[in-house]
Formats: sequence, structure tokens, C-alpha cells
Amino acid sequence: MGLLKPLFAVLGSIALVLSTPAFAAAAATVEAVQSPAWRDRGGVTVPLAAGMELKSGDVLRTGPGARAYLMLAEGSRVKLGESARFSLHSRSLQPEKVFRGALDILAGAFRFTTGKLKKTLPREVAIRVGTATIGIRGTDLWGKTDRDGDLVALIEGRIEITRAGQATEMGQPMTFYDAPIGKAAEVKVLDAETFVKLTRQTEILPGDGASRAKGKWRVSAGSAASEEAALELYDQVREAGFAARIRPSEVEGGGLRYEVRLGGFVSAAEAEVAAARLQAATGIKPVVGR
Repeated sequence: MGLLKPLFAVLGSIALVLSTPAFAAAAATVEAVQSPAWRDRGGVTVPLAAGMELKSGDVLRTGPGARAYLMLAEGSRVKLGESARFSLHSRSLQPEKVFRGALDILAGAFRFTTGKLKKTLPREVAIRVGTATIGIRGTDLWGKTDRDGDLVALIEGRIEITRAGQATEMGQPMTFYDAPIGKAAEVKVLDAETFVKLTRQTEILPGDGASRAKGKWRVSAGSAASEEAALELYDQVREAGFAARIRPSEVEGGGLRYEVRLGGFVSAAEAEVAAARLQAATGIKPVVGR
């Protein structure tokens, strides 16, 4: 029962938090995760999980082949590609009504899309992509920063990009701002083929093995008869960037067995893909179930 006591303590703390009136909405919520991915907050790193609430100052990281969807409280969506580093900064007291702050793309690719039904909501948001700062006005844009430079593609709307003290207005859809390291930036036409290649870097498609808050299928990383063995497996899975949980259950003849599992998959096929990714990352041979 040693593990159950801390588990019950955690559950009790969660219940207390949930029963406390909410005075402010979360700045953003994680919609979907194609692991591995992590959230860094106050020196503590945890795996990114669907349904997780985000606060100002959080840093999100995605691993190889990973993706993450974030929903800002006022209805805009941010999509992160693989090997990305992203931070959220908000000074909004009511983020569900107005977003004031900045989104920092420190590495990798992202897409920012304003909710179609909420384009008229007030926003004071700057998006920083490497050396470029973007001011937006109800829009859909894609960007990336890496060792070669910065790229920002305007899909819909209007933006103003500032780099090295120079401002560039962009109001023509399907154009992109190309800013290689050490060279002058240029605005170019975004052809359909390139657009598809760019957006695939941030999209989660059916069959990618992403988890979502309401998925019913699960992946079992394994189980153990002892708390120590279960916690060892739990730590291994979470350090690899997969949001595992421990579920204790009674066994015939008395005693408990502790299962380490991942949840939130909408189908067996999605769970199988996630299981394969987990096995590749850890060497564990997981089992899919419901």
C-alpha cells in the first residue's frame, strides 16, 4: 500500500484544486501530442500530455518526429513540428477574451491559425521566430527557424515582420519571407507544392499516433508486482517524453499489481503507432488495449 498512499494524496490534491473556484483561465491548453514531447516549468520537466494546461513562461519541446497542438484560451491554435522549442508569455488577466503577450519559436517549425469564429477578438500578440518578430492581425501563418535562417509564410491575413530594425508589411496570401543567416530578407511567392511540404511539418494526420484528451485506447508499457519496479518503468517512459500513468489494481489472491500506461488514443491503429514509437525510444515492448 506504500504507493497507494502518495497516489491518494495526489488525487486528493487534484480534487481540492478542481473544487476551488477558477479565477483565471489557462493561457493555453494542449490539444494533441505526437510524442515524445516535454514541458519545462520552474526547473521541472514533465512529458507533454493532451489536456495539460499551460502557463506564461512554460517552455515546450518536441522530439524527433513529434508534433503538438496547442489551443490558446481565446481560440487561436498553435501547431509545433518536430525538434521544436517554444515558449508562451502572456500578461492577459482574461486570456479567453483577449490575448496579450508573445509566442517565441526558439527552434523548429510552427503554424499559428486564428479561430474563424473569433477573428474579431482583440489581440496584442507578437510572434518571435529566430531573429524576426511578427505582428499579426487575424491570420494564418507558418514559420520556422533553424541554423540556416528564418522563414515565415503568410497563408491568410496580414502581418508585419521586423528584423534587424527593418519592417516588412505582408498582405498578399501565399507569400513567404525568406531570411537566410547573414543575408538580406526577401518576400517570395509560395507555390502549392512548397506549401504542402511546409504544412506537413506541423500537421498531425490520421495514423501519426497522436494522443488526445478523449481517446479511449491505451498503450500498456508493462506492469509490476512491486512499487519500486513500477516506478522505475514509469520514470523510464516519462523521461523518454511519453506521458505515462501508473494504475494499481487488485489481483486474485490478494495484493496489487501496478500497470504503467499511456492513454488518449482514438483507435487501435493510433495506439499501435504510438506503441512502436515508444518501443523505438525505450526498447520496451508495449501492448495495445482498451
